[in-house]
Amino acid sequence: MATDPNIYLTVAASGLIGLAMLVTAGLSGWRGWLALKQEELGSHRQLREPVYDEPNMGTAGSRIEIADLKERIRKLEAIAAGVDL
Repeated sequence: MATDPNIYLTVAASGLIGLAMLVTAGLSGWRGWLALKQEELGSHRQLREPVYDEPNMGTAGSRIEIADLKERIRKLEAIAAGVDL
């Protein structure tokens, strides 16, 4: 049976060093993943931010849909005002 305290100290020190290496690698990976997600969110925000200075003409389908919505709003306003259509 080995009762030399140096063996226990060596094993404990090796374990701590190994644990420190794993924690450092994990932290580095976590920071890299966070940086990647932050970059993805930043590029996603740039694509989705509306520009209010210039009117967006869009496609013909979206213009038709907007016209349809405006007509529905006119009808609802007429109903609210008590006007028969």
